[in-house]
Amino acid sequence: MFKNFKKGGQRKPSKSSDSSADASSKGIGAPGPGPTSKSGVGAPVQNTVEPVFPPPMTHVEPLPLLGKSPAAERQNLFMRKLQICCFQFDFTDTLKSAREKEIKRQTLLELVDFIQSGTGKVAEACLGEMIKMVGVNIFRCLPPASHESSGTEVVDPDEEENYSEPSWQHLQIVYELLLRYVVSSDTDTNVAKRYIDHTFVLKLLDLFDTEDFREREYIKMVLHRIYGKFMVHRPLIRKSISNIFYRFIYETERHSGMGELLEILGSIINGFSMPMREEHKLFLMRALIPLHKTKQVGNYHQQLSYCIVQFVDKDYKLADMVIRGLLKYWPLVNCQKEVLFLGELEEVLEETQSTEFQRCIVPLFRKIARCLNSPHFQVAERALFFWNSEHIVSLIAENRQVILPIIFEALEKNIQSHWNTEVHGLTVNVRKMFSEMDAELVNECQKQLAEKQAKAREVAEQREMTWKKLEDAASK
Repeated sequence: MFKNFKKGGQRKPSKSSDSSADASSKGIGAPGPGPTSKSGVGAPVQNTVEPVFPPPMTHVEPLPLLGKSPAAERQNLFMRKLQICCFQFDFTDTLKSAREKEIKRQTLLELVDFIQSGTGKVAEACLGEMIKMVGVNIFRCLPPASHESSGTEVVDPDEEENYSEPSWQHLQIVYELLLRYVVSSDTDTNVAKRYIDHTFVLKLLDLFDTEDFREREYIKMVLHRIYGKFMVHRPLIRKSISNIFYRFIYETERHSGMGELLEILGSIINGFSMPMREEHKLFLMRALIPLHKTKQVGNYHQQLSYCIVQFVDKDYKLADMVIRGLLKYWPLVNCQKEVLFLGELEEVLEETQSTEFQRCIVPLFRKIARCLNSPHFQVAERALFFWNSEHIVSLIAENRQVILPIIFEALEKNIQSHWNTEVHGLTVNVRKMFSEMDAELVNECQKQLAEKQAKAREVAEQREMTWKKLEDAASK
């Protein structure tokens, strides 16, 4: 951007861009004097003014607008404005340094407008200082989470008051500046990756643990754009996300940004090429599926379910592994969690082919049979909704000889004794559907059930007689 800077003066020999990025600073993030470098991030341009590092600023003061300053002074003015934006303030007291805070806010807005205007490319020396300024503002120690300071359990984010970062009025603009630069068509990734490097990306990922959802949304947008534009960072981002998941699953079970990380991951999975690489399958097995076992799965289940279904949609052969993984971590006493699992299971079955379906029929429908008899009407109802899907019904019809004997007893029990009328009506419809599919099989299952019940009654009678004999013998 800085197109107007390319007037007058002769270009000096360029030096290493690293020297500008590592220039010494004084004060609070204010860049100190240092060597010069090329003015553009692209090919060298003749007659370009070299940026000169201004002396460090000791206090915040208003500066002329970039658009109204002479072209020859504009780069130095840009660097001075970056110095202003490096100053930090105490936002716990709204009246303290109010004038300086407003000057910094207006300066940040001006920089965002300048980057967004697309009038030229950011000079490499200015780029290094701009990314340094962004880091000074956003990379910080996060305050303790509410559950850590109070000692309470993590609660549903919809049921707690949203935390607001005190310095958000500045942070938001800094994030917007970074986002505008990353998405800009003028950004040269070969140059930008020297400053938006692995360390920068790792620190950005750490910020996902902030409790301020507005900041997490901005980080999500920035990281997603970095993943799309900086191919060199893609393996690092995937590995770092998996490490966050491992730490969450096996150590802390506490992280504020699981939903946002899974949203990014959903877009990443959507772009996987086929055939799928083994490392992606291992990530599914070792990180995504175990995420179902945590107590907080309800907070991010929608995004997790989307990622799981994307994997099965990409490679239908993964369906068996996913279904068995869901069954492994199936909740035992949490009915609301069971409803979530049933919804996800239905989405997976929608993408499942017949060959994969046949591999997991027995454990799958044993679990569904137990859900059909659940006293919680939402669990039983959600399980019965499987028969509303044409694809799932077609899979069941193909394998009815195996499936019906497993669930027939549960259907009959619901018809005879379930307390909820909706569940009773849905069960009658499912049984009728099986009768239309194969009346002979239904009769056979009914006969087997009658024999099983008769044997059970006989065993109960024999047990009763045995106890009676023992009681008689004890009374003598």
